[in-house]
Amino acid sequence: METLSNLESFVRSAESGSFSAAARRLGMTPAAVSRNVAQLESNLGVRLFQRSTRSLTLTEAGERFLLTLGDGLDSIQEAIADITTNAGQPAGTLKISVSPGFGMDYVLPHMGDFLTLYPAVTPELQFENRQVDLIAEGFDVAIGGGFELTPGLVARELARAHLIAVASPAYLKEKMNGNQILKHPKELLALDHIAMRSMQTGRVRPRTLRNSKGDDYLLEIPQPRILTNDPDAMTRAALLGYGVVLIATAHAVEHLQSGALIRLVPDWYCDVGPISLYFSNQKLLPSKTRVFVDFLVGRFREEKVADKLHAHSVR
Repeated sequence: METLSNLESFVRSAESGSFSAAARRLGMTPAAVSRNVAQLESNLGVRLFQRSTRSLTLTEAGERFLLTLGDGLDSIQEAIADITTNAGQPAGTLKISVSPGFGMDYVLPHMGDFLTLYPAVTPELQFENRQVDLIAEGFDVAIGGGFELTPGLVARELARAHLIAVASPAYLKEKMNGNQILKHPKELLALDHIAMRSMQTGRVRPRTLRNSKGDDYLLEIPQPRILTNDPDAMTRAALLGYGVVLIATAHAVEHLQSGALIRLVPDWYCDVGPISLYFSNQKLLPSKTRVFVDFLVGRFREEKVADKLHAHSVR
């Protein structure tokens, strides 16, 4: 019977298309992963990969073998880990991907209580503004918005992501003589804008704003004053008085409460979808992942974070 190490090296290499990437995920050297796969091929008597200096692709036999394994390897690994680690208690490294601003303000403050409840779990938080591939990159959980729910993933909603228009008092004093009263989003076009390019199209994305009456307005910014690729940088630029910015309420609420930013057209906002917890839908979900998902969803519900971040609640 094949060793678990050989099978794991094969599956992770097939998922990532690289011995090196598989090695990083498994905590091994690329040479060790390659050796395990070669041993598996020798034992089976078939070639599972086509190798070249630039690529690693499955052969027809390799594709059939991977399909046959299915989720079996993950189930075996999690069953072993669950029964042998800490007498079945949640344990191990929990790899989490989350955007810097949201993660530091709304996730990190809860980690103390989580660690008290589950001291054998070691959270590894990676703060980055991108949509990770949970399976290929070895993440247990991703937190954010806009993730495609590919087969194998499920999501638990934490709150809605609402964008609102804000600017600093200094900017409004300079451009509008301190006037903060704007009745319609079209009046924003006369002001300087801080914007972010879409990672998919490279363009500044138009945003549809809606008011409490259900009226819509498509805001298209012809020429931003400043472009950036980071929502935290957009917030900082607004605080420095460079112009108007559409940012998520999660980024704005603290600065609105302090008076460092002022909300413009307060009856209008843009709903860009849910902020969710994403994780694998495998049948035997690791206990460390399951307890973290339940903990964070429960904590957000207790503190009514979704209500606090709703555009109608932020002033």
